[in-house]
Amino acid sequence: MPLFSYHCTGCDTDFEALVQGSDQPACPKCGGSALEQLLSRVASEGRTPGLVKRARAQAAKEGHFSNY
Repeated sequence: MPLFSYHCTGCDTDFEALVQGSDQPACPKCGGSALEQLLSRVASEGRTPGLVKRARAQAAKEGHFSNY
């Protein structure tokens, strides 16, 4: 199921929801259905050597060895 971002025009709340097919989600705050689908930004992969090195050092410092 894809994750979509929505804006509720009834209570001015932004939220994300997993939506299957043509289902219409409801606002988690007010329960309204007057929603606008927002454009979501795609996150970059983030696999630069410096980032990986810092993440491994932080994990080792905290004692988490299973992820690396």
